[in-house]
Amino acid sequence: MSNDYPIKKTEEEWKAELSPEEYYVLRQKGTERAFTGVYWDHKEQGTYRCAACGAELFRSDAKFDSHCGWPSFYEALDPDKVEEIIDLSHGMKRIEVVCKACGGHLGHVFDDSPQTPTGLRYCINSVSIKFDPQ
Repeated sequence: MSNDYPIKKTEEEWKAELSPEEYYVLRQKGTERAFTGVYWDHKEQGTYRCAACGAELFRSDAKFDSHCGWPSFYEALDPDKVEEIIDLSHGMKRIEVVCKACGGHLGHVFDDSPQTPTGLRYCINSVSIKFDPQ
């Protein structure tokens, strides 16, 4: 993983700070199983932050039920808070979403949600975010 982000830590430091599941998703680009994360059907109002560095990433106002089993948002809090990277892994072409502050893997963004104002679905792993209530 690139270290061209403002928050720079060694992999040993990340391993010491993150749970094994957080490390797997955020640093090794893993994916949690659908319908198992704490936020996939979460409805409270507030802000979702990066679980690794605390950067504000998404607001509950942009969260919607996409029936995919992961938290889904139609936009990031601020486009400058997330980075979109072409992901050609697993024989697919997708757009990976990472935290622009620390480079942590958050999930992927898809343009398959015409029911939203943007048409986008940021499909985010629950383990990669922490909820901050209003």
